[in-house]
Amino acid sequence: MRTIGIAAKTSSPEALEYAVTVAADLRRRGFTVTFDDVTGAAINDDASTTSRSALGGETDLLITFGGDGTLLSVARHAPDHVPILGVNMGTLGFLTEIRVEEFPALLDRVLVGDYHVEPRVTFNAFVKGPGRDDKHYRVLNDVVINKGALARIVSMRVSVAGLFVSTFRGDGLVICTPTGSTAYNLSAGGPIVYPTMNAVVITPICPHMLTNRPLVLPDELDIEIGIVTPGEGHEIFLTLDGQEGMSLTEKDTVCVRRAAESVLLIQSPEKNYFDILRTKLKWGEG
Repeated sequence: MRTIGIAAKTSSPEALEYAVTVAADLRRRGFTVTFDDVTGAAINDDASTTSRSALGGETDLLITFGGDGTLLSVARHAPDHVPILGVNMGTLGFLTEIRVEEFPALLDRVLVGDYHVEPRVTFNAFVKGPGRDDKHYRVLNDVVINKGALARIVSMRVSVAGLFVSTFRGDGLVICTPTGSTAYNLSAGGPIVYPTMNAVVITPICPHMLTNRPLVLPDELDIEIGIVTPGEGHEIFLTLDGQEGMSLTEKDTVCVRRAAESVLLIQSPEKNYFDILRTKLKWGEG
């Protein structure tokens, strides 16, 4: 482990300052540090930067300072042999579970190979339709189909492993990994799934039929969602991990399948997944 990539939340002065301090310390120890280009521009360090999408492929360890969004921005592009250490610079995150107070000691352990990682499933998503290319998007959290603010109810024809499931009518649909089950899926009434399970969740958003309920399926099953709402004036959007997106038409089909690569998240030795759930969801309070 000789080259370390660092990404920070650029809207947080504390995260940027801490990233600079950590980078200086690592360089004094003889490690090569590379910032993503967004962080590099924010701290005026353009000498050793690369794009966020390429950062994981050029380093042996990724460290993020910020929140879950910062981690997602680099983790979903990272190869499955690069561990990721997410340091939370605000309230506890579901992904960035390492507190600033525990980071220095944990970093020392990581640098000598004494750490534990959890592999997290990722999905590949792409859109089939007239004029669409074959670009695949890798997601760690979710694939979301949403109608625009002024659009009518959207109809989506869902098939799993080539078998027709149902036509869902509502405000949209969330297709999430177990890791993403505590994100938009949870807000939409979907279940919490243990993050290392091999599962995929399909959750309707404000379904027109109250009998449309979330589905939990094995993640080896390919999913296809056809947009069947006819007519003009419909605004329908596809969002990937809340960070990339595109508009959809009734001629498009969204395809989701398990990716070959996982994401390796370094775990805190001081807390477990249920500790995080209790803290974030305030279980047992009141």
